[in-house]
Amino acid sequence: MKADLLHTMIRVKDLDRSVRFYTEVLGLEEQRRKVLEKADATLVFLVDAAGHHPIELTYNHDGRNYELGNQFGHFAFGVADLEGAREELAGHGVEFTRGPYQVGGEGGSTIAFIEDPDGIEIELVERKK
Repeated sequence: MKADLLHTMIRVKDLDRSVRFYTEVLGLEEQRRKVLEKADATLVFLVDAAGHHPIELTYNHDGRNYELGNQFGHFAFGVADLEGAREELAGHGVEFTRGPYQVGGEGGSTIAFIEDPDGIEIELVERKK
């Protein structure tokens, strides 16, 4: 079987806060939004500038709470300049939780981590040119 990855879904506690984070802080664009009346939920699909691999934010209207499970690792986003990203993130009140540090030996990538408003870890990767 050959399968194509269509999207990744995460549940969020505050839809507006999460949409602001992913659009204003990480620069994703809202691709579409759908209210599921029967499921009492709203889905928001966000994409990067290339339109690759959407992230689906799911907000359940009933106010349920979620626990961050240990089965999910992190999202990874490529950035051109990690130090520039640090300065821009600081303007949004977001700080690195780990890093930056180099991986893959000399000539490898430099990475750092941040968290979204619900505590989901996001890896920022600056690839060497």
